[in-house]
Amino acid sequence: DCATIGSMSDAGPPGIDPWTIGPDVDPEQLAVRDRLPRKPEPVTLTGPRILLRPLDLVADIGGLHAVSDGREIELGSLHVPAYDAERSVWRYLSGGPFADAGALGAWLSIQDAAPDGRPFVVVDHATDRPVGVANLMANAPEHLRVELGNIWYGPVVQGAGVNTEATWLLLRHAFGLGYRRVDWKCDARNLRSRVAALRMGFRFEGVFEQHYIIKGRERDTAWFRMLRGEWAAVEPALLEQVRAARS
Repeated sequence: DCATIGSMSDAGPPGIDPWTIGPDVDPEQLAVRDRLPRKPEPVTLTGPRILLRPLDLVADIGGLHAVSDGREIELGSLHVPAYDAERSVWRYLSGGPFADAGALGAWLSIQDAAPDGRPFVVVDHATDRPVGVANLMANAPEHLRVELGNIWYGPVVQGAGVNTEATWLLLRHAFGLGYRRVDWKCDARNLRSRVAALRMGFRFEGVFEQHYIIKGRERDTAWFRMLRGEWAAVEPALLEQVRAARS
């Protein structure tokens, strides 16, 4: 927050009151804050092709490692040959690639233990196999704001509409609970994530330069967001993308 320092006579464009404040928030929205926990609830969200459920650090880790460690894999009618796991999955994340399932589990356990976050495993309905992870994180119920982050999928489902469906389920859940804002942040060099955010209806807000140091490398962070007031217009288009991916 900014403190008031010195004269405000030169602050802002001419004709703009330098002492203006934001509008009051609707009392019904303010009341929602008392019902939202700091750690998001362990719910299950079901879509046409996938379901999201709370990550199980015992049952899910082996399957998640199998879809993200570079080995050839088949999932129903989908198939990918052996691939570069660093390039295809882990390049822009804080961890990985992981030599074994235990190392992946240790990394995910940090997310699971976060007091303001909840990792969800993304499960393919047809095969009942885990294909990725998405988090509700940086939860700030006092501000009715939450972030979708630490999102990744095995290459076997990348480009198959799974990310779109998972994002739709999480946005519908968050706005249904009463959140006013959902954030999406990514490495500014991660063009796939930036394009996906815009395609799904998020709005770009800017880049925080030298925001993090990840794996010894400088990371600038691109910020996107969606507001509750925009959701009614965004959801039909997003749902159409979900349906198109299944046709």
